[in-house]
Parts: sequence; C-alpha cells; structure tokens
Amino acid sequence: MHPYLQITIGFARSGVLGYGGGPSVIPLIEYEAVKNYNWMDRDEFGETLALANTLPGPIATKMAAYVGYKVKGIAGAVIAVFAHILPSLFALIALLSFFYSFRSSPFINGMIQGVTPVIAIMLLTMALNFLKKASKGLGVKGALGGAVICLVFIELFNIHPGIVVFIFLSVSFLFAMYKNRKIKESLKVTEKIKKKVQ
Repeated sequence: MHPYLQITIGFARSGVLGYGGGPSVIPLIEYEAVKNYNWMDRDEFGETLALANTLPGPIATKMAAYVGYKVKGIAGAVIAVFAHILPSLFALIALLSFFYSFRSSPFINGMIQGVTPVIAIMLLTMALNFLKKASKGLGVKGALGGAVICLVFIELFNIHPGIVVFIFLSVSFLFAMYKNRKIKESLKVTEKIKKKVQ
C-alpha cells in the first residue's frame, strides 16, 4: 500500500474513532503509527508526545503533523492533518443539528455514558505504558514519584501540563548532564590509575 494512502487511512480512522477530544485520540494514533504501520517505535512516540505537549495547539493535530512529516515530509504532514480533521468536521456539520435536537434524549445520553468507560480505559492503558517506560530509566519508585509530583502540580496547583512537561524535561536534562560529567570524571580517574599501574 502506498505511504500516502496509509497516512490517509490511518489518520482518518483515528479521527473518526477518536471520541472525547485530543487525549482520547492519542492511543488510536499510537496504534496506527507504532503497531499497524510501524512508522516509529513506542519510545519515539512517547518522546514526541512529551515534546508536543509543551507546544500550543491541539495535541492530536500536532501528532498527526509530526508523524505525517516523518513518513513523507511536508506533503505527508499536510495529508495527515487533513485526513485526521476532515472526517470529523464533515460528521460534526452533518450530525450537529440531529444531536442538538435530541440532546435531552435518554438514548443519546446512554450512548455518551456507554462510550465514556472505553475512553477511560484507553487513557489508563496509555498511562500504564508510559509508567512502564519511565520505570526502565527511573526505577519503579522514581516513575511513581514523578507521576505523583505531576498529579500534584496539575490538579492541586493548577499548573498547565505543558509547563509541567517543560519543568521535567529541564530537570532531566540537567540531571543527565550531571551524570555524564560524573561518568567522565570516574573514567579519567580509572585511566590515571591504569597509567600508574603500567
């Protein structure tokens, strides 16, 4: 199958099935990009998602643009964004008046309530995958501790998630620099000891 067709089908599918806004679409985009078409691995997807959260604008559109660009450059990015947006846009225009006229209907309310647990499980699955990935580098305690700190910042102090991601990226960068410097220093000490022994 041609890459442009893959991009169109993959992002149209995630756009149509992504009920509940940007965060609920991310697991669908991850499925298409990582499992279905192998455009990237899970680690790269997680890193891209973390960086995309620090930028303004809808998260799903940013992810579509990046993945499309990675697969087929600027044309791929444009196709991915339009394929993701247009089906939902047409469906919204076509169905808005129908749903609006039946907004108090128990049937419509039942549909919404029936889909909500599915969205919750999709988001929980994605969160668990990120925790597993974080625990490889930080350990289980470090990953859970970081998650709790993020929860406190976002829920108790109402700090924007993008700012929290930026803070954690900055702290991680500084920690990595410090760790690398310590490793270099220990290697120098080891080399000096080897020279003395020789």
